[in-house]
Amino acid sequence: MSTCDPQPARRLVILNQAANYLAVGFANAFNKKFDSVTLISGSVHVQGEQLDSNINVHYINQWYERPARKKVASYILAMLRMWWLLITRYRNHEVLFISVPPMAYLLNLVLPHRFSMIIWDVYPDTFKVTGMKESHPLYRLWSRLNRRSFRKAYRLFTISEVMADALSKYVNRDRLIILPIWSIFQNEERIPPHRNIFLEKYNINDYFIVQYSGNIGLTHNVELLIEIADRFRDNDRILFQIIGRGPRELVIRRNVEERGLSNVQMLPFQSDEMFPHSLSAADIGVVMLNEHVSQGSVPSKAYNLMSFGIPSLYVAAKDSQLAHYAEKFEHARCFESSQLADIEKFIIELASHPRRKHAMSELSRLAASHFTRGNADRFVQSYFTQRSSLL
Repeated sequence: MSTCDPQPARRLVILNQAANYLAVGFANAFNKKFDSVTLISGSVHVQGEQLDSNINVHYINQWYERPARKKVASYILAMLRMWWLLITRYRNHEVLFISVPPMAYLLNLVLPHRFSMIIWDVYPDTFKVTGMKESHPLYRLWSRLNRRSFRKAYRLFTISEVMADALSKYVNRDRLIILPIWSIFQNEERIPPHRNIFLEKYNINDYFIVQYSGNIGLTHNVELLIEIADRFRDNDRILFQIIGRGPRELVIRRNVEERGLSNVQMLPFQSDEMFPHSLSAADIGVVMLNEHVSQGSVPSKAYNLMSFGIPSLYVAAKDSQLAHYAEKFEHARCFESSQLADIEKFIIELASHPRRKHAMSELSRLAASHFTRGNADRFVQSYFTQRSSLL
C-alpha cells in the first residue's frame, strides 16, 4: 500500500510599504492560490476592493512624501524591517515585492527566499529627472545590483512593453513577464454633471475643464501645464485644474500667482468619496511625465481616465508607453513638452467640437477594457506558468 506525502504549504509574503488598490488586488488574487498570504506594509489604502479577511497585514513604518530627507529615511527603515521579518518570522515564505520602497527588491541578493518582483518604476533610471548621469557612482552601483538581483529573481513582472525595453539593459528581455495593471474604477462609475457634487461645490458647471489630478512630483512635469494655461489666459471658458500635492506644489502655486492666472484652479487631493466626482468633472484629463523618465513609468491616473471615458492629453516622450497607448487606442493625443502650439490646438479642438470629444470618450472606454481587475488573476497565472500576455 502506497501513501502520498502531503504537499508542503505554500505561503506568500507581499512587500509594499504603501499598499493601494493595486496591492490589495494582487494580494486577493494570490490568496486564491496560496495557503496563506501576508502583506507587510506601512499603510493599506482601500479603494473599491476590500482586502480578503484571511490575509494577514503586518504593519511597519509608513512612508513620507516629503521632505525628501524624511522620505528616504522612511524607505531605509522599511527595508530594514522587511529584511528582519523575512529572516525571522517569514523564513519559509515566497516573497513578492511591489513598488515601495523602491530599493527593497534588492533584498533578494542577501536572502534565500524565492523572490519575485512587480516593477512599474525603473530605478536608477528615474534619477535622471534630477540630472543624475549614468556615470554617477550611485547610478552605476544600482545598475550593477539590478543585474544581479534580476538574474536571481524567480518571476520578474513589468507592466508595459516599453518598460520592458527599459529593463532589458539589466536582464534578458525574455525573462520579463509583461502584463498591464488596471484602474481603481471598474464599473463605469463616471458621475453625470447633474449629479456631480464637485461641479456644484466649486460652481464650475459652465467650464470646459482641463484637469491634472495626482502627485505633483519631480517626474510629473506639471509646470508645463502652467505654460499651457498661460496661452488661454484670455479664454474665459476653459479652466485648468491642478488637484493633488507633492514637492513641486509650492513652486507651481507661486508660478500661478506671479503670472496672475485666474484660469488655473489648484485644489488638494480629494477624499475617496469625492474622487469619482472630481475626476468625472474633467473634459480632458492630463497625464504628464518628464521625458527623461517616461520610458520607465506609466501613471495609474492614465487607466482611471480611460475607465471614465475621458479623453486624455499625454505629455511624454515619443517612445513612451503613453505614446504607444495613444497611437494604439486613439483615445488620447501624446505630445512632447516642446509642442505647446500643438497642445493648444488639441485643447481648442475638443472644446469646440463636442462630437470629436464624444468620439474620443468612446475610444477611451474601449481602451479601458484592456485594463480591468481581471489582470491581477493573469499575474497569478503567469506566476505559476511564466507565460506573458502582451498588450
